Amino acid sequence: MFRLQGSKVLAVDMTGDAVKAKNGSMVAYDGQMAFKKMSGGGEGLRGMVTRRLTGEQMTMMEVKGHGTCWFADRASEINLVNLQGDKLYVESSNLLATDAGLRTGTSFTGMRGASQGNGLFTTTVEGHGQAAIMSDGPAVVLRVSSQYPLTVDPGAYVAHQGNLRQSFQSGVTFRTLMGEGGGEAFQIRFEGDGLVYVQPSERNTIAGDV
Repeated sequence: MFRLQGSKVLAVDMTGDAVKAKNGSMVAYDGQMAFKKMSGGGEGLRGMVTRRLTGEQMTMMEVKGHGTCWFADRASEINLVNLQGDKLYVESSNLLATDAGLRTGTSFTGMRGASQGNGLFTTTVEGHGQAAIMSDGPAVVLRVSSQYPLTVDPGAYVAHQGNLRQSFQSGVTFRTLMGEGGGEAFQIRFEGDGLVYVQPSERNTIAGDV
């Protein structure tokens, strides 16, 4: 149902089914479609409460009908992720669209969210189906194994999936080592077995040194 046209436009072919997408991301459609605004970042009361506590801003819409919809957001690169009953953790600002059958929720992530000003929670997507995530520049998918843990700059992190343990370690930043100040004085460490999506351009954060 999901396919890319180029690297920055997502086409979704529908035959009476539905898709959930970032509000305002639809750029065109043909056929007969119905649209409904949804609350995002999580479903049900828990999602509402966590968004209120963290100030998480994620508004989604449901599109249902027969035809094709095209989605894009600020010329971001789009990456398709196939879920086979597993869970994807993704920054809310990087989630473009999901199959309507996939469940979205929120997950506590600890210090990183608070220091970035993006809330203490990250968005989760789980079930069987496809999700489309965005990155500033072509995303790189890095494998984490028991022998090779991975450390990521928080500004470059987009998403991860698999059996991974996430922790935060303080110390000098990558940019501090390069003689540049103003960066986050912590990194995200992943251990276990899974995949981590990173982007080649760091998002702006408001933290400074923690």
